[in-house]
Amino acid sequence: MHKSHHQKAKTFFEWNDLFALLFAGLSLLLMYLGRKSFDYRFFVGLGITLYGLIYFIVHDWFVHRRFKTFKSTNAYLLAVRKAHKIHHKNRGREKGKAFGLLFVRKDLIS
Repeated sequence: MHKSHHQKAKTFFEWNDLFALLFAGLSLLLMYLGRKSFDYRFFVGLGITLYGLIYFIVHDWFVHRRFKTFKSTNAYLLAVRKAHKIHHKNRGREKGKAFGLLFVRKDLIS
């Protein structure tokens, strides 16, 4: 599914978007199961939800500009975009580079 994210999209949605649906369902289930006593399941579900929200805002909205409303001249945010472009440069699993979503190498920050 992730491979579709590295290919030119023909539509707004990608197969990769199914990850969001799967993890949203899992997080809702865990929060529901742990809702009465606020046990670990609730907080694991909440953590998945918060990560998904950060991923959506940073990765889909800012980095890939799926919505054209979020621009920045901030050096850190531009480094996040640059690191992700390095990630997309190599499409193969062996040559691919992890980009770290929120953490970037200092040499990429200008």
